[in-house]
Amino acid sequence: MEGFLDLDLDRASRRGAPEAVLCDAKSVEQVHEIAATYARLAAEGREDLGPVLFTRADEARAEAVLAALPDASHDPSARFLAWPAAPPAPSGGLVIVACAGTSDLPVAREAELTARHLGRPTTLIADIGIAGLHRLQSRLPELREAACVVVAAGMDGALPTVIAGQIPAPVVALPTSVGYGVAAGGVTAALTMLSACAPGIGVVNIDNGYGAGHLAAQIARWAPAPE
Repeated sequence: MEGFLDLDLDRASRRGAPEAVLCDAKSVEQVHEIAATYARLAAEGREDLGPVLFTRADEARAEAVLAALPDASHDPSARFLAWPAAPPAPSGGLVIVACAGTSDLPVAREAELTARHLGRPTTLIADIGIAGLHRLQSRLPELREAACVVVAAGMDGALPTVIAGQIPAPVVALPTSVGYGVAAGGVTAALTMLSACAPGIGVVNIDNGYGAGHLAAQIARWAPAPE
Protein backbone atom coordinates (compact mmCIF):
# COMPACT_ATOMS: atom_id res chain seq x y z
CA MET A 1 0.00 0.00 0.00
CA GLU A 2 2.90 2.36 0.64
CA GLY A 3 3.57 4.89 -2.09
CA PHE A 4 0.17 4.86 -3.83
CA LEU A 5 -1.17 8.07 -2.27
CA ASP A 6 -0.25 11.70 -2.95
CA LEU A 7 -3.26 13.91 -2.16
CA ASP A 8 -3.52 17.18 -4.09
CA LEU A 9 -4.32 19.33 -1.07
CA ASP A 10 -3.73 22.64 -2.87
CA ARG A 11 -6.16 22.02 -5.73
CA ALA A 12 -8.87 24.21 -4.20
CA SER A 13 -6.56 27.24 -4.27
CA ARG A 14 -5.77 26.60 -7.94
CA ARG A 15 -9.11 25.37 -9.24
CA GLY A 16 -11.71 26.65 -6.78
CA ALA A 17 -12.67 23.09 -5.77
CA PRO A 18 -10.80 20.35 -3.93
CA GLU A 19 -9.75 17.00 -5.33
CA ALA A 20 -12.43 14.31 -5.69
CA VAL A 21 -11.85 10.60 -5.13
CA LEU A 22 -12.97 8.14 -7.81
CA CYS A 23 -13.58 4.97 -5.83
CA ASP A 24 -14.51 2.23 -8.27
CA ALA A 25 -11.02 1.97 -9.78
CA LYS A 26 -9.43 1.64 -6.34
CA SER A 27 -9.35 -1.23 -3.89
CA VAL A 28 -11.40 -1.06 -0.71
CA GLU A 29 -8.17 -0.75 1.27
CA GLN A 30 -6.95 2.14 -0.87
CA VAL A 31 -10.25 3.99 -0.49
CA HIS A 32 -10.12 3.53 3.27
CA GLU A 33 -6.54 4.79 3.45
CA ILE A 34 -7.43 7.92 1.46
CA ALA A 35 -10.39 8.66 3.74
CA ALA A 36 -8.28 7.95 6.83
CA THR A 37 -5.64 10.38 5.61
CA TYR A 38 -8.23 13.15 5.37
CA ALA A 39 -9.44 12.25 8.86
CA ARG A 40 -5.91 12.42 10.22
CA LEU A 41 -5.21 15.78 8.58
CA ALA A 42 -8.44 17.19 10.02
CA ALA A 43 -7.52 15.90 13.48
CA GLU A 44 -4.16 17.65 13.13
CA GLY A 45 -5.98 20.95 12.62
CA ARG A 46 -6.01 21.41 8.87
CA GLU A 47 -9.19 23.32 7.97
CA ASP A 48 -9.04 23.69 4.18
CA LEU A 49 -9.70 20.08 3.19
CA GLY A 50 -13.34 20.04 2.14
CA PRO A 51 -15.59 19.40 0.57
CA VAL A 52 -14.10 16.02 -0.28
CA LEU A 53 -16.27 14.04 -2.70
CA PHE A 54 -16.09 10.27 -3.06
CA THR A 55 -17.69 9.13 -6.32
CA ARG A 56 -18.73 5.74 -7.71
CA ALA A 57 -18.53 4.15 -4.29
CA ASP A 58 -20.25 0.76 -4.07
CA GLU A 59 -21.38 -0.57 -0.71
CA ALA A 60 -17.98 -1.94 0.29
CA ARG A 61 -16.13 1.24 -0.65
CA ALA A 62 -18.76 3.44 1.00
CA GLU A 63 -18.32 1.44 4.19
CA ALA A 64 -14.57 1.98 3.95
CA VAL A 65 -15.06 5.74 3.69
CA LEU A 66 -17.56 5.83 6.56
CA ALA A 67 -15.25 3.77 8.78
CA ALA A 68 -12.71 6.60 8.57
CA LEU A 69 -15.12 9.53 8.18
CA PRO A 70 -18.29 8.46 10.02
CA ASP A 71 -19.82 11.92 9.73
CA ALA A 72 -19.72 11.93 5.92
CA SER A 73 -23.00 12.04 4.03
CA HIS A 74 -23.84 9.08 1.81
CA ASP A 75 -26.28 8.72 -1.06
CA PRO A 76 -26.27 5.03 -2.04
CA SER A 77 -28.35 5.55 -5.18
CA ALA A 78 -25.78 8.01 -6.55
CA ARG A 79 -22.84 6.00 -5.10
CA PHE A 80 -21.70 9.32 -3.66
CA LEU A 81 -20.26 10.48 -0.35
CA ALA A 82 -19.33 13.97 0.76
CA TRP A 83 -17.28 15.11 3.72
CA PRO A 84 -18.14 17.28 5.57
CA ALA A 85 -21.72 16.12 5.28
CA ALA A 86 -23.27 19.57 5.06
CA PRO A 87 -22.70 21.41 1.77
CA PRO A 88 -21.29 24.95 1.92
CA ALA A 89 -23.65 27.89 1.98
CA PRO A 90 -24.96 28.25 -1.57
CA SER A 91 -23.64 31.04 -3.76
CA GLY A 92 -23.77 31.88 -7.42
CA GLY A 93 -26.49 30.92 -9.84
CA LEU A 94 -28.99 28.10 -9.74
CA VAL A 95 -27.98 24.75 -11.23
CA ILE A 96 -30.90 22.60 -12.34
CA VAL A 97 -30.30 18.95 -13.07
CA ALA A 98 -32.98 17.39 -15.25
CA CYS A 99 -33.23 13.79 -16.38
CA ALA A 100 -35.26 12.10 -19.05
CA GLY A 101 -36.44 9.10 -17.04
CA THR A 102 -36.35 7.58 -13.59
CA SER A 103 -33.67 5.18 -14.85
CA ASP A 104 -31.35 8.17 -15.32
CA LEU A 105 -31.77 9.32 -11.72
CA PRO A 106 -28.60 7.80 -10.20
CA VAL A 107 -26.36 9.69 -12.62
CA ALA A 108 -28.47 12.84 -12.39
CA ARG A 109 -28.34 12.69 -8.61
CA GLU A 110 -24.54 12.42 -8.71
CA ALA A 111 -24.46 15.59 -10.82
CA GLU A 112 -26.79 17.45 -8.50
CA LEU A 113 -24.93 16.46 -5.33
CA THR A 114 -21.63 17.45 -6.91
CA ALA A 115 -22.88 20.92 -7.84
CA ARG A 116 -24.46 21.37 -4.40
CA HIS A 117 -21.34 20.37 -2.49
CA LEU A 118 -19.31 22.71 -4.71
CA GLY A 119 -21.47 25.55 -3.40
CA ARG A 120 -24.26 26.08 -5.91
CA PRO A 121 -27.98 26.10 -5.17
CA THR A 122 -29.49 23.12 -6.96
CA THR A 123 -32.81 21.62 -8.04
CA LEU A 124 -33.47 18.17 -9.47
CA ILE A 125 -36.24 17.65 -12.02
CA ALA A 126 -36.92 14.04 -12.97
CA ASP A 127 -38.86 12.18 -15.62
CA ILE A 128 -39.35 14.85 -18.29
CA GLY A 129 -38.15 12.87 -21.30
CA ILE A 130 -39.31 13.52 -24.84
CA ALA A 131 -41.63 10.50 -24.82
CA GLY A 132 -44.02 12.77 -22.88
CA LEU A 133 -43.31 16.34 -23.97
CA HIS A 134 -46.21 17.72 -21.94
CA ARG A 135 -44.20 16.97 -18.80
CA LEU A 136 -41.27 19.03 -20.07
CA GLN A 137 -43.48 21.89 -21.18
CA SER A 138 -44.89 22.30 -17.68
CA ARG A 139 -41.37 22.67 -16.25
CA LEU A 140 -39.99 25.14 -18.79
CA PRO A 141 -40.70 28.24 -16.65
CA GLU A 142 -38.60 26.70 -13.87
CA LEU A 143 -35.82 25.65 -16.25
CA ARG A 144 -35.61 29.19 -17.63
CA GLU A 145 -34.60 30.48 -14.18
CA ALA A 146 -31.40 28.44 -14.08
CA ALA A 147 -27.86 29.72 -14.64
CA CYS A 148 -26.93 26.29 -16.02
CA VAL A 149 -28.91 23.12 -16.68
CA VAL A 150 -27.49 19.60 -16.64
CA VAL A 151 -29.60 17.26 -18.77
CA ALA A 152 -29.13 13.52 -18.28
CA ALA A 153 -30.58 11.13 -20.84
CA GLY A 154 -29.97 7.70 -22.28
CA MET A 155 -31.59 5.84 -25.20
CA ASP A 156 -31.81 8.37 -28.08
CA GLY A 157 -30.32 11.18 -25.95
CA ALA A 158 -32.47 13.90 -27.53
CA LEU A 159 -33.60 15.74 -24.40
CA PRO A 160 -30.62 18.16 -24.11
CA THR A 161 -31.26 19.46 -27.63
CA VAL A 162 -34.94 20.02 -26.91
CA ILE A 163 -34.23 21.86 -23.67
CA ALA A 164 -31.37 23.93 -25.11
CA GLY A 165 -33.72 25.21 -27.79
CA GLN A 166 -36.12 26.53 -25.16
CA ILE A 167 -33.97 28.20 -22.46
CA PRO A 168 -31.31 30.95 -22.31
CA ALA A 169 -28.85 29.12 -20.05
CA PRO A 170 -26.03 26.84 -21.20
CA VAL A 171 -26.78 23.12 -21.10
CA VAL A 172 -24.39 20.42 -19.93
CA ALA A 173 -25.48 17.25 -21.74
CA LEU A 174 -24.93 14.09 -19.73
CA PRO A 175 -25.38 10.82 -21.66
CA THR A 176 -26.31 7.80 -19.58
CA SER A 177 -25.85 4.11 -20.29
CA VAL A 178 -29.61 3.47 -20.13
CA GLY A 179 -31.19 1.76 -23.15
CA TYR A 180 -31.54 -1.37 -25.22
CA GLY A 181 -29.47 -2.78 -28.06
CA VAL A 182 -28.18 -0.03 -30.33
CA ALA A 183 -28.21 2.41 -27.42
CA ALA A 184 -24.80 0.75 -26.97
CA GLY A 185 -24.30 1.61 -23.32
CA GLY A 186 -24.77 5.33 -23.88
CA VAL A 187 -22.76 5.71 -27.08
CA THR A 188 -25.85 6.54 -29.13
CA ALA A 189 -26.95 9.17 -26.61
CA ALA A 190 -23.46 10.69 -26.55
CA LEU A 191 -23.31 10.90 -30.34
CA THR A 192 -26.77 12.48 -30.47
CA MET A 193 -25.69 15.10 -27.95
CA LEU A 194 -22.46 15.81 -29.81
CA SER A 195 -24.51 16.20 -33.00
CA ALA A 196 -27.05 18.55 -31.42
CA CYS A 197 -28.34 21.36 -33.61
CA ALA A 198 -29.17 23.69 -30.70
CA PRO A 199 -26.28 25.97 -29.68
CA GLY A 200 -25.04 26.31 -26.14
CA ILE A 201 -24.55 22.61 -25.37
CA GLY A 202 -21.44 21.00 -23.92
CA VAL A 203 -21.20 17.22 -23.58
CA VAL A 204 -19.48 15.18 -20.88
CA ASN A 205 -18.65 11.49 -20.92
CA ILE A 206 -21.15 8.67 -20.45
CA ASP A 207 -22.49 8.41 -16.88
CA ASN A 208 -20.08 11.14 -15.74
CA GLY A 209 -22.41 12.82 -13.26
CA TYR A 210 -19.48 14.20 -11.30
CA GLY A 211 -18.00 15.88 -14.38
CA ALA A 212 -21.35 17.33 -15.38
CA GLY A 213 -22.07 18.69 -11.91
CA HIS A 214 -18.58 20.14 -11.59
CA LEU A 215 -18.79 21.91 -14.95
CA ALA A 216 -22.23 23.29 -14.16
CA ALA A 217 -20.99 24.56 -10.79
CA GLN A 218 -18.13 26.37 -12.52
CA ILE A 219 -20.44 27.92 -15.12
CA ALA A 220 -22.90 29.13 -12.47
CA ARG A 221 -20.25 30.34 -10.04
CA TRP A 222 -20.37 33.99 -11.08
CA ALA A 223 -24.06 34.14 -11.98
CA PRO A 224 -26.55 36.04 -9.79
CA ALA A 225 -28.12 34.07 -6.98
CA PRO A 226 -31.71 32.97 -7.59
CA GLU A 227 -34.34 35.31 -6.20
